[in-house]
Amino acid sequence: MRSLSTKLSAATLLGMVLLSGCGEKFLDVKPTDSITTENFYQTQSDAVQATTAVYAQLGRGGQYNYALWGIGEIMSDNSFTGGGGGGDGAEEIQLDFFNIPSSNPMTTRLWNGCYVGIGSCNLVLQKVPGISMDATLQKRCLGEAQFMRAKYYFDLVRAFGDVPLILTPPASPAEARIPRTPAEQVYTQIISDLQAAIGSLPESYGSTELGRATKWAATGLLAKVYLTHGDKQLAAQRAREVINSGKYSLWADYGDNFKVTNEFGKESLFEVQYTNGLNEYTFDGLGFAGNEFFGPRGQGLVPQGGYGFNIPELEFVQGYEAGDKRKAVTIWSPGDPYPAGSASAAQPASLPGSPYGFNCKKWFVGKVNTNVWDSPLNFPVLRLAEVYLILAEAVGNTTEGLDAINKVRNRAGLGNLTTATPNFADAVLKERRYELAFEDDRWFDLKRTGNLLKNPALVAKGIKPFNDLLPIPQAERDANPALVQNPGY
Repeated sequence: MRSLSTKLSAATLLGMVLLSGCGEKFLDVKPTDSITTENFYQTQSDAVQATTAVYAQLGRGGQYNYALWGIGEIMSDNSFTGGGGGGDGAEEIQLDFFNIPSSNPMTTRLWNGCYVGIGSCNLVLQKVPGISMDATLQKRCLGEAQFMRAKYYFDLVRAFGDVPLILTPPASPAEARIPRTPAEQVYTQIISDLQAAIGSLPESYGSTELGRATKWAATGLLAKVYLTHGDKQLAAQRAREVINSGKYSLWADYGDNFKVTNEFGKESLFEVQYTNGLNEYTFDGLGFAGNEFFGPRGQGLVPQGGYGFNIPELEFVQGYEAGDKRKAVTIWSPGDPYPAGSASAAQPASLPGSPYGFNCKKWFVGKVNTNVWDSPLNFPVLRLAEVYLILAEAVGNTTEGLDAINKVRNRAGLGNLTTATPNFADAVLKERRYELAFEDDRWFDLKRTGNLLKNPALVAKGIKPFNDLLPIPQAERDANPALVQNPGY
């Protein structure tokens, strides 16, 4: 169902108009023939449109359509840049080898995309309470904005540490030039927003509203926030609430999570929506660029032949346990058959950018119904499998923890872990690595578990002690002198 995704095309434009118009109210001229923050928020329909706009950044270049695959995967031990060599993918190479300037496009896009999204959320939270409308719908709109504000701030605080905490639309440009807020205070706000969202959001939606945040999406994200923050007891509590709700179940086949026909399926708590046929060469359209960017380079499996970025590391591939069914879903390996009608019969032993012949396969949809960078395959942000792994990590090697992790392992065709399993925390981290591979989580997992700076593969690539935080974008520091740069950059 493409309901919310279709609405986003109009909502994105609306959000751009409203956010860009924020500064216009300082002029004496009062526009009467255009949409502004002063004349828009009048009706229930206005409230719903504005709320839809808070989701727009998720599918764009500042989140899952560019920035997060560089930060979450290429900057981890899961993958390396790939591509055509030389200067191809220069911004990914900077992340890959930890030579990250404060002008890096991926880190800059993450910062900018999150704050544009936060601005949309703040407008909803400021304006919608004053609209005369259905009380239940009004409460839902506010809950959606709180959920999304928490999501954007969660990405910011994990990546950059202390960040400016802006909770209301600035009344003047000067009010936006504030210093960085301590990370602990940011986490407090994230938790508060998610707690409020849980009390405001419905458990599910009808077919015309699929894709909006639910109570269970907020609960699952709160479990992840608590785990990241080190509050394992609360993480376990929230994970149990999702599991015990009975709203979700694992697909029998791991690969069913990554099929267009199964979007908003039984395992999905929340996902980024994409649709095809509405854009070509842009990270900021309504389609996902990963089909083209991750396709085996020059093999003709995708509209432009495949760019071959985000290449699985050899060590990552060799780390799959024998019989792990997730491997064939996640990566192309030499000898894997190509779809019927392809120019080549199978994945070669090596190809440009991939000396061992591996490529990311999880987001492959081929050429059907795509222009160029516009795959229709949604991107999961939270799945039930991750909630099980959050619970396992939070409660440790207990009957409950083993039951949770073994549900995920058994679906992958693997045997049970037991109370005799050594280093259970490491076992859970490894399970997350392979269950969530190429879902943009790995760098964040290595960081929060204290493994980032001592990871052998990353040490070999030149990781430095300060690379547990990203540089504050220089363009933002030029505009806001109150922003102090992270050490080392």
